[in-house]
Amino acid sequence: MMAKQKPPERQKKKSGARRRGRGVLRIIGGLLVASALVRLGSEAGAALALDTDSATPPAQAAEDPPARETTEPEHEAPQDNRIGADLSDEELGPLLEALRAREERIAKREAAMRTRAQALKVAETEIDRKMAALTEAEKRLRATLSVAQDAAEQDVERLTQVYANMKPKQAAALFERMDPEFAAGFLGRMRPDAAAAIMAGLSPEQAYTVSVTLAGRNADVPKE
Repeated sequence: MMAKQKPPERQKKKSGARRRGRGVLRIIGGLLVASALVRLGSEAGAALALDTDSATPPAQAAEDPPARETTEPEHEAPQDNRIGADLSDEELGPLLEALRAREERIAKREAAMRTRAQALKVAETEIDRKMAALTEAEKRLRATLSVAQDAAEQDVERLTQVYANMKPKQAAALFERMDPEFAAGFLGRMRPDAAAAIMAGLSPEQAYTVSVTLAGRNADVPKE
């Protein structure tokens, strides 16, 4: 009997599977070869390092201390620097917007502080000007009061001299109608003999009231 021929489709599938198997074997073999080369390279580097260390003189080895081993790989810094680059535009957009908004708030706050400082400076200058004006006005007022007080004192002194130089009978008639406070004030400034002559011409009631007023003026003065 003649052998049955296999369909062409099955033959194609088997040939494809064989090709894939051979490809996988090639990849595995390549990886093994690369691993062996890497291992040989590392062993050769270690051997060269040992030869170099053995060839170094003792004096030079003592002078040159061993270099500090760096535990951190050199490629970490670029990775940190790439953090900002790894962010997408969608992530950077809100961040930049927040930074701009913060800068605007800070700028507005600084402008408000400058405006407030300027206003305070203007107010301080105005207050100083008004205080200087008030001080000057107070000086003028004191001078005016002093002049007025001196003038009033001089007027009272002159009037007292006028009453003292009058005849006692005429002066007593005036002091009889005068308020006891005023009468006591004038009599207290006069010479004792002139005041006594006027008091003798007053009525008993007026003379008593004026005497009480004169005595009461110094009643609150502390005595030693």
